[in-house]
Amino acid sequence: MKMALFFEKLKDNKVACRLCNHFCVILDGHVGFCGVRKNIGGQLFTLTYGNLVAAHVDPIEKKPFYHFMPGSISFSIATAGCNFRCDFCQNYEISQRNAEQILERRETSPEQVVRQAIAARCASISYTYTEPTIFMEYALDCAKLAKEKGLYNNFVTNGFMSQEALDAVAPYLDAANVDVKGNHQFYKQVCRGKLDPVLENIRTMKERGIWVEVTTLLIPDRNDDRQTFLLLAEKLLAISSDIPWHFSRFFPTYRMQDHYATPQDTIWRAREEALKMGFRYVYTGNMPGNEGENTACPGCRNVIIRRQGFSVYDIKMKGNRCGFCGFEIAGVFSASHS
Repeated sequence: MKMALFFEKLKDNKVACRLCNHFCVILDGHVGFCGVRKNIGGQLFTLTYGNLVAAHVDPIEKKPFYHFMPGSISFSIATAGCNFRCDFCQNYEISQRNAEQILERRETSPEQVVRQAIAARCASISYTYTEPTIFMEYALDCAKLAKEKGLYNNFVTNGFMSQEALDAVAPYLDAANVDVKGNHQFYKQVCRGKLDPVLENIRTMKERGIWVEVTTLLIPDRNDDRQTFLLLAEKLLAISSDIPWHFSRFFPTYRMQDHYATPQDTIWRAREEALKMGFRYVYTGNMPGNEGENTACPGCRNVIIRRQGFSVYDIKMKGNRCGFCGFEIAGVFSASHS
């Protein structure tokens, strides 16, 4: 255990956690909604610090990031727990359990994480698989060391962290892929969260110079209706038309085993409509081998990055510009932000 950040003491040994937008008030001896932050004697402790449940070297495209160091590899880590309760979670074995329920944990210091990332010749560290917000203290320590060694840091996140937590990590965070899951009702009923704080955090990230991409998993008859699409499109366009938007196919999992997979036509229609509305970069996910994986230049429409699944096999760019017409492509393509 390690003393947590982002909390305040209350009367009767209660604590108010300020890590995410649940703002849990936690009784002595109890844990918060995430299951991994515990009140012990009126002090809040994180139960997951340094206890990795996953550590892998992944292509950055797997996160997915398509405009953040394409073709590079990333050292990807996670601890147990999550501050959402999504019925469709693909990593529920580690995200929907608390720290004490997972036996296979590897105690790994931030120094070891950074050394392993460098040894594997990774360009970045990804805080992913579960929700990085709930292991923020650990992520912060890793990210600070990573920065010193010239590594990038990125979050794959639900975007539900508090403003205080985002302010703390922002100086060390280079990129974030934020899940934007559905409308207000979907967040409340299916995820046990809220949409508005997520959108506000995306706006703040953009203002702080963090590269942002967005992923929406389209689930048939749950969040694939036109009204939800128009709501999310309007909100994201108001932030930036340069945000890459990934539409991914749902496949039956966790508490939605009896649901059916998303038809490919649903993904294609969402992509085409988003492009018509003014988004410059829109992608298809969980549909390997199609043109929706490629990056086309908004200026001349030539394909400048070709992908196959998680592999990049052709890049026709000069720095951060289209190799055909010179149009400036939004993203991070070299050792400094473009």
